[in-house]
Amino acid sequence: MANTTKQALEASLKKMMLQKPLDKITIHDITADCGISRMAFYYHFKDIYDLIEWSCIEDATQVLQGKKTYDTWQEGLSQIFEAVLENKPFVLNACRCISRDQMERFLYRLTYGLIRGVVDEQSRGISVTEADKTFIAEFYKYSFVGILLDWIRQGMTADYHDIVRRISLTMQGNVANSLHNFAAAH
Repeated sequence: MANTTKQALEASLKKMMLQKPLDKITIHDITADCGISRMAFYYHFKDIYDLIEWSCIEDATQVLQGKKTYDTWQEGLSQIFEAVLENKPFVLNACRCISRDQMERFLYRLTYGLIRGVVDEQSRGISVTEADKTFIAEFYKYSFVGILLDWIRQGMTADYHDIVRRISLTMQGNVANSLHNFAAAH
């Protein structure tokens, strides 16, 4: 039942964000729209920004299900771009109203899991420390997020398939190469 309530609140928020800016939407607006009490809202979320973060994480988790291997990470990255594009009004509205820091933190969490899955898979049989694996995943995480944020800021008009292809070409073999370099340095 809890997830159903959260999903109803999310649907209401997304619907309202198509009609007006986030900073003009109140908790009362959201709860009235979906027929839920304010107390029910506060049982699940501390504020609207908490609901936005939950919504983004839920959407991203569904998008990335099973896409954290070397063979599937490009598909996972494409699906991140697709999800952002499908929710363009929501994302652009959220970007205008939440801090850049909040947006970056969310995207960092999202992309780190994707990349860390690839690093863990590629590191099997290689003697490399957890700290080194974390460093490699974070290095690529910052690149992905920077490119994704630039694409969002530029209105999401560039072909994201081309962006993913270029990222793929840039990374081809580099994670494994980095892991071998770190192993050799120890």
